[in-house]
Amino acid sequence: MSSTEPSETPPEPLHDLLGPAEIRELAAALGVRPTKQRGQNFVIDANTVRRIVRTAGVRPDDVVVEVGPGLGSLTLALLEAADRVVAVEIDDVLASALPATIAARMPQRAERFALVHSDAMQVTELPGPAPTALVANLPYNVAVPVLLTMLERFPSIERTLVMVQAEVADRLAARPGNKVYGVPSVKACWYADVKRAGSIGRNVFWPAPNVDSGLVSLVRRSEPIKTSASKAEVFAVVDAAFAQRRKTLRAALAGWAGSAPAAEAALVAAGVSPQARGESLTVEEFARIAENKGAAA
Repeated sequence: MSSTEPSETPPEPLHDLLGPAEIRELAAALGVRPTKQRGQNFVIDANTVRRIVRTAGVRPDDVVVEVGPGLGSLTLALLEAADRVVAVEIDDVLASALPATIAARMPQRAERFALVHSDAMQVTELPGPAPTALVANLPYNVAVPVLLTMLERFPSIERTLVMVQAEVADRLAARPGNKVYGVPSVKACWYADVKRAGSIGRNVFWPAPNVDSGLVSLVRRSEPIKTSASKAEVFAVVDAAFAQRRKTLRAALAGWAGSAPAAEAALVAAGVSPQARGESLTVEEFARIAENKGAAA
């Protein structure tokens, strides 16, 4: 190597990703206008989608499932890095167009892409090998239920990175004692270690939303929560505790337990103060309460 040559040549991307002009041209050709109903805000910045892929820690052997690929900007970046990508898209026009976009812009990876044209909440199986990662730009109105459903139905998903509205990101990653700690925080923690993984500005989207976005990382627990209670039983306690979050747990759990004294008995047996509130409890404490339902009997 001569002294004038660089010591290291950065790898060439497999193909150009979608930028603002390409996104708008593609949308115009398809007659697509982003709809508020489906929370559609398309990412138009290639640097942002590559950053998401890096932050997600996508590996060459990963099978990534993406929910809501839209016009395919993140999909292409995922295909650069992963072994396979399975995209779940509910929109008829977007679903029909995405395979052609992949074939045109990244033909050498097209056979590693699969499309599932469905509502993510209705998907119970995916084609090909089991997914190892979930990476998605989730619309505000369905972000939490879609995330929790995918983690429940596909236990092979080890790592997740979702881009959601900043407020939702804060709620998902909140810890006990935080004022935004609530049902999403506890239920996400049932499956995974959750943390904020960055912020995303408004100008990387088309159309630009009225709010900032945040990245949330979820790494699935190596071992499930140790409890004799079922997930449904634990989640019932969580739902009851936060349905009346200003009340003490003795009062908030009265309906769940059958009476306030029965709720108090379950709490005492679980080692939790009846005067505590749901926002102070860990997922393990909610599990102990579920285990002790009927403790007064």
